[in-house]
Amino acid sequence: MSFLLSSSLLSSPLFSLALYTAIAGAYLLVIPVILMFYFKARWNKTGSLERAFLCFTVFFFFPGLLLISPFLNFRPEAREI
Repeated sequence: MSFLLSSSLLSSPLFSLALYTAIAGAYLLVIPVILMFYFKARWNKTGSLERAFLCFTVFFFFPGLLLISPFLNFRPEAREI
């Protein structure tokens, strides 16, 4: 356990790079994908407080949502007449 908390490991440039990559990946890819599928499932069933929270998350994670939006298609299926 003391190895994980040693100052040489935490001050390593490789550790810092890995940490920044993990945070950027979560902010730009992981959380926005989860939000998009949550929006699809809940958008027409939400109450006012949940809708306000969803709008906040869109504002907060806008760069990631903008990055993944061209690859997701949530339009309704075509109806057959």
